[in-house]
Amino acid sequence: MEELKELKESPITEEISGFKSTSKLKSYLGAIFLMAITAIGPGFLTQTTVFTQKLGPSFGFVILASIILDIGVQLNVWRIIVASGKRGQEIANLVLPGLGYVVTTLIVIGGLAFNIGNVAGAALGLNVLFGIPFKAGAIITAFIALSIFLFKQVGEIMDRFVRAFGIVRILLAIFVMIAATPPVGQAAVKSIFPDSIDMMSIITLVGGTVGGYITFAGAHRLIDAGIKGKNLVPEATKSSVTGILITGVMRVVLFLAALGVITKGYAIDPTNPAASVFQSAAGNIGYKIFGIVLWSAGTTSVIGCAYTSVSFMKSFSEKIDKFYSKIIIAFIVFSTIVFVIVGQPAKVLVIVGTINGFVLPITLTSILIGAHNKKIVGEYKHPIWMTIAGFIVVAITAYMSVHTALTQLF
Repeated sequence: MEELKELKESPITEEISGFKSTSKLKSYLGAIFLMAITAIGPGFLTQTTVFTQKLGPSFGFVILASIILDIGVQLNVWRIIVASGKRGQEIANLVLPGLGYVVTTLIVIGGLAFNIGNVAGAALGLNVLFGIPFKAGAIITAFIALSIFLFKQVGEIMDRFVRAFGIVRILLAIFVMIAATPPVGQAAVKSIFPDSIDMMSIITLVGGTVGGYITFAGAHRLIDAGIKGKNLVPEATKSSVTGILITGVMRVVLFLAALGVITKGYAIDPTNPAASVFQSAAGNIGYKIFGIVLWSAGTTSVIGCAYTSVSFMKSFSEKIDKFYSKIIIAFIVFSTIVFVIVGQPAKVLVIVGTINGFVLPITLTSILIGAHNKKIVGEYKHPIWMTIAGFIVVAITAYMSVHTALTQLF
C-alpha cells in the first residue's frame, strides 16, 4: 500500500515513532485530543445511553461500524489538509470558487448554536457537583474557557487543558463501567453478529463524532502548529486514526456502563439518561463523577468548537488572523450570553443540526476532489482506495441528511 510505503520511507518516521521531537509530539497529541475530546461533548453522553437502551448489546455493532466510517473520513481529511498545507475552507474555494465561504457560514452558524448546548451541559455538570445555579455555572464555565485564549501561548495551553481533562474523563468513565459489571462477552458477540442493524444510529454517531466543525478540529490544529507538507502525511495518518480510536474507547466504555445498568433492570431517567447510568452503577459517587465528566465534556467542547469554528474565518481576512484569540473569546461570550438570557434554544438546535448534517458530505466531497488537484496538493498522490472509501461515506451521509431533512419538514 502506498501509504504504508510512505510511512516506512519517511525521513522523520523514526523521529515520530521514537517521539524524539518534543514540540512535534505535543502538537500531534494536541490535535489528536482536540478532535477526540471535542467530539465527546454533552450530547455524546446522552446519545450513547439512549441508543444502548434502544438496541441493547447490538449497539456494539453500531459503534464498530461508525468507527470504521469515522476513520474513513478523518484519514482523508487529515492527510489532504496536511499534504496541501491548506485549511478546509481554502481547499473548498480552490475546488469551486465561493464554496469555502458557504462552508464557513454553515460551520460558524452551527458552531454558535451547538456551543450554547455545550455551555448548558457544562453548567449542568457544575449544578450536579456543587448545586450551582445553571446561569452562574454557565458564566463560570465561559470564564474558564475564554481565559485560555488570553495567553500568548494559547495553542500549548489549550492542548494541555484538553489533554488533561480528556484523560481524566476516560479514567472516571472506566471506573463507572467496572462498577456496572456489564455482560462484556454478550456485547462482544453482538458487536459482530447484531440482532438488527440500525442505519440511523450509525449515521447519527458518525455525524456526532466527525460532523460539522469536528471534522476539521484536529487537522486545523496541525496547520496552526506549522505541521504541513507531503513528508508529514504518514504522521497525520497515525494521528487521525488515534483520535478516532480515543473517541471509540470512550464510546465503548459508556456503552458497557449503560448496558451493565440496563441488564440489571435499573430504570433509566428519560430526562437525564447518562446521569441515571452513573448513579445506578456507583451510587452518589457515580452521580458526582457524572458531574465531573459532564462539566469537562461541556467545557472542552466549548473550547474546541470555538477554536475550530473561528479557524474557518481565519484565512479570509488578515484582521481575523491578527485578532484570532479575541474573536474566539467573543464567540464563547456570545454563546454564553444567549444561554443565560434565552436558555438553550431547542428548536434552533434541531434546525441547525439538520443543516449541519449537510456539512460533512459537502466538505468531504471538496476535500476528495482537491486531493487529486496538483494546484492544491502538489506532488502528493492520494490513494485511490481512500478516495473511494471517502465517497462511499459522502453518499451515505448525504442520503441520510436528505432523509432526515424531509422527515422533519413533512
